[in-house]
This record gives sequence, C-alpha cells and structure tokens, in this order.
Amino acid sequence: MNQCILMAEIIQPPELRYTSDTQTPITEMVVQFPGLRSDDPPSTVKVIGWGNMAQEIQEKYHQGDRVLIEGRLSMNVVDRPEGFKETRAELTAQRIHALGADTPLEMPASLPQPTATPTAPPRAEAAPARSKSSPRASEAKASKKPVAQEDFDDIPF
Repeated sequence: MNQCILMAEIIQPPELRYTSDTQTPITEMVVQFPGLRSDDPPSTVKVIGWGNMAQEIQEKYHQGDRVLIEGRLSMNVVDRPEGFKETRAELTAQRIHALGADTPLEMPASLPQPTATPTAPPRAEAAPARSKSSPRASEAKASKKPVAQEDFDDIPF
C-alpha cells in the first residue's frame, strides 16, 4: 500500500485547471517541508488534487498555510530542455487538514534523530516446534505453566 502523510507549508498557491476531455478539476500546488536534520535544506514536492479534492484545495488553502496532507506518493520522469531526464516526486492528495500558523514543521528536539549508520536488524526468535497431538492433549498442555525456551544465542554458526 502506498500511503504518505506529510506536514508542510504551501509555498506556491494552488492553481485550478480542468482536463481537456472530461473537464475534471485538477489543482496543483507546491509545498515545502524541513529536512531530516537541522542543517539540511528544506525540500519541496508538488501536490496534486483531483475532482472534489481539487476544488476544496482551491477554495480553502492559500500560500503560507501549514497543512497535513494524506495521499499517494509517485515518482515521475521528466525530460529536461538541457537534454537529460529528471525524476520528481509528486503527492496525490486524498485528504488535507489545515494546521495552525504556529504549528512547528520541524521534528521536536526531544525525539530521537535519525542516525547515519544503519543498525543491524533484530534477530529472529526460533519458532517453537509444532507437535501433532490430539486436541485433548493440547488442552492439557494449555492449562500447564509455560516452560522456558532454550537460548540458542551461544551456538556458533
């Protein structure tokens, strides 16, 4: 499933237009959000709204508004006039919520910051062996206290 939630500030006012064939409303706007670290520059992404969502964005949201956007993230390849191709992210809005003007877009300092070094994934626990016993035997086992699992961490591989 492709679901993205983004807290950002609208930096380019929403522009409403219509498709040529079905006259479906489409709104495009550009939003900006801070980088992961305090010294990273802010990033921008184009947000698209279709149909009723397009009309809602056009009517209710303006440049400078802080919003929470829920939608699908996609990557589009664009041919540049300089002769190369560029990949751009685009967020198709499914829901949008207004935030207060004083809502910070940065991650609070009290939350752990991402690290540059990857950590090892947790080790998988050994699955208990399944026994083929009668239902009565399994009921009797369920009433007993659980037995401690063996620790296999000291076995060399």
